[in-house]
Amino acid sequence: MKYIFKFSILFLAVLFVACNTKQPDTAKEIKTEPIFPKGEKITSNNFSGTVWLNMMGATDSTLHASFGNVSFEPKARTNWHSHPGGQILLITEGRGYYQAKGGPARLLHKGDVVEIPRNVVHWHGAAPDSAFAHIAISLNTDDGGAVWSGPVTDEEYSQSTK
Repeated sequence: MKYIFKFSILFLAVLFVACNTKQPDTAKEIKTEPIFPKGEKITSNNFSGTVWLNMMGATDSTLHASFGNVSFEPKARTNWHSHPGGQILLITEGRGYYQAKGGPARLLHKGDVVEIPRNVVHWHGAAPDSAFAHIAISLNTDDGGAVWSGPVTDEEYSQSTK
């Protein structure tokens, strides 16, 4: 009986130690490659910071939509703009924000979807401390492309991303 008791105590001690051993922090931080290539660096006054664009899909107008992967470095963002046909954002990496003019900013994470109605003036981009990527789908492109309204000021960005 003493043998079974001692063996049971030893077994429980080993089990307790094994279950409570802390994993190294590096085991939790698994880096993944982006789903889509970054594409070309954007050189446009319609963006603040460093942004890349990889247009994807057909270039004809039979789908009445265009879509591409947009990658933002931390703090990078679009200017205020709208889409006559509406827009959908599919968040694929990092953390970022979407804000419609006059409304609160929405924090976005990988897997989030943003549906932007026609002609809603808005901006989207990376969080101050995170890179960010999304698939941007412009809908009903026969109604026209993006209408750019002007930059999101540093003050507006700071207030929205607190």
